[in-house]
Amino acid sequence: MSAAAAAAIRWCAAVSAVILFFLLISPSTAIYCDEDDCYDLLGVTQSANASEIKKAYYKLSLKHHPDKNPDPESKKLFVKIANAYEILKDEDTRAQYDYAIEHPEEVFYNTARYYQAYYGHKTDTRAVLIGLLLVLSAFQYLNQWTRYNQAIEMVKKTPAYKNKLRALELERSGGTTNKKKSNKQTSNRKLEEDFSKELDLQIKGAEMPSVWELVGVRFVLLPYTIGKLLLWSGCWFWRYKVKKAPYSWEDASYLTQRSLGASLDAWRTVDDATKEDLVYRRLWEKPNLESYMSEMRKESKRRR
Repeated sequence: MSAAAAAAIRWCAAVSAVILFFLLISPSTAIYCDEDDCYDLLGVTQSANASEIKKAYYKLSLKHHPDKNPDPESKKLFVKIANAYEILKDEDTRAQYDYAIEHPEEVFYNTARYYQAYYGHKTDTRAVLIGLLLVLSAFQYLNQWTRYNQAIEMVKKTPAYKNKLRALELERSGGTTNKKKSNKQTSNRKLEEDFSKELDLQIKGAEMPSVWELVGVRFVLLPYTIGKLLLWSGCWFWRYKVKKAPYSWEDASYLTQRSLGASLDAWRTVDDATKEDLVYRRLWEKPNLESYMSEMRKESKRRR
């Protein structure tokens, strides 16, 4: 882990600790009317009805409104009174506030309910979804690049890679090697850069990142993907279930790959002769697959 990443993690941990500390030391009712009691600000009791709360608010607002009272302290008090009324005039928020008074120990639950009530309806769900997809896609892309680069560095340290690098060097130099150390180091660096571009260093589990594999892009293309899948399924059902047509080579190959539980990348590495033999065996039919697996187990035991 780099020093910058470690520093970022420590910083996030410190900020989280500070937030958690303030949440724990502050009563859950403080998020509504700060350190004041919303009922006390309006001069009513907790059992007051909606009409009494409204009457008390209008009476206090006439007294402390900035247009009626220019005193700065009165202006601050008016803001608190207006906020208390906004909380108590709504039945849902008042019920949440009453619950926070009765259960001050449930800090996180009361805080979550408060922010959900005040900011949940103001937030566009579509904007949240788009933002979430963008963040996830960015992290996914960076993670894939990190894994890919780490895998490439590991491959470059293997004897097979170094042998291919020397073979490429001999091929380009016509079978002669440069004995000057400085020139050789420069040449090796250039050869390694060129070799990395020429070789297909796609590694299973750490493939080169692709925009089409990002969760955000896949989500956007989801309707197209579902439509394509439904169309393919319909065509498959009509061709092979209704019309009883023989499987094409591509479809028979797909059935064979699926029957063997092989990934697409693994199936591509199989030579054509072996593929043809496997397809000819019709392994998508259960008896044929069981017979083939039995042969493979016997062959494996014989080699031991």
